[in-house]
Amino acid sequence: MGRYRRAAAVPGRIGRLTARTDDIDVVAGLDAGADDYLVKPFSLTVLLARLRAHLRRRAVAAPPQEPIRLGDLVVDAVARRCVLRDEEVALRPKEFELLVLLARHPGEAVSRETLMAEVWDENWFGSTKTLDVTMASLRRRLTDAAAASPRAARLPRITTLRGHGYRLEPE
Repeated sequence: MGRYRRAAAVPGRIGRLTARTDDIDVVAGLDAGADDYLVKPFSLTVLLARLRAHLRRRAVAAPPQEPIRLGDLVVDAVARRCVLRDEEVALRPKEFELLVLLARHPGEAVSRETLMAEVWDENWFGSTKTLDVTMASLRRRLTDAAAASPRAARLPRITTLRGHGYRLEPE
């Protein structure tokens, strides 16, 4: 099992080509992060067809996202900018990614598991306290930016949902 976890961590690895045919080996390879599993000996036409299928799935590009406005806060995922009343708010990368994910689902409960998988990695083995610390830092940076604004700023509120996750409450 250990060799699959190491192999899955290699960037760009999408599949597994092996002589191992047991169900447990296939399941372990896919669970470790492989997108596909091909057993040797294999047909070149089957390999090429699988590659074309993977390329089709990756080629579908998402349309450009419009900036999200939440009260006086504007979150632009494409430009990676967070602006409060015409002043940019400096956020760390993970803080920004958390904010974008919550902003794309305003008023919706977003689970801790979803946040960890989307912002960090679905294979993250560290503590989920990382999420709590990053969320506290994000809240502090937004609050500090609002306090520094000459006029009262309307900010969305990030609500903790005990035992589940977080929700971004539009102002």
